Amino acid sequence: MPDYQQLTHEFSPVYDKHSKILILGTFPSVKSREQQFYYGHPQNRFWKVLSHITKEPAPTAVEEKKHLLLSHGIAVWDVIQSCEIIGSSDSSIRNVVPADIAWLLRQTSIHAIFGNGSKACELFQKYTAPALSDFPKANEICKLPSTSPANAVWNLERLCAEWEEKLTPYIISSLPHV
Repeated sequence: MPDYQQLTHEFSPVYDKHSKILILGTFPSVKSREQQFYYGHPQNRFWKVLSHITKEPAPTAVEEKKHLLLSHGIAVWDVIQSCEIIGSSDSSIRNVVPADIAWLLRQTSIHAIFGNGSKACELFQKYTAPALSDFPKANEICKLPSTSPANAVWNLERLCAEWEEKLTPYIISSLPHV
């Protein structure tokens, strides 16, 4: 069985001053850490779901992914700045140091926060929400079903429908500046 590794998040959040919503994961998977960008596992459906919602082609390169996010007012980050973890297993996470979500909120126009899966929401409630008293509209998180390949109960069609229902009121059709 693999051992725990003490790891620190090594890449920055994706955001700009026009970001209206924040989608939070837990901590980058092994594949994401290798690629130095979010949702890097080829079986993760995150980019397919966002492509469906925004009616944009599915991005493949990091710059295309950033453009998709920023042109629709979406910021992406993770709840955890550092932790001990075994591989990519969210259930193994321990000794958490949370990311400074309050810092990000001060840089943006974010007014809605979504968690990509139950664990992201659980960690947000435990570590982040208490530090967001200055942001009453952003100290709650809306749970979305995880796009992880481990969430086999949710097929792509069902994921798209659920994410679309919850995100559409907040998604910007397109920002011309990006």
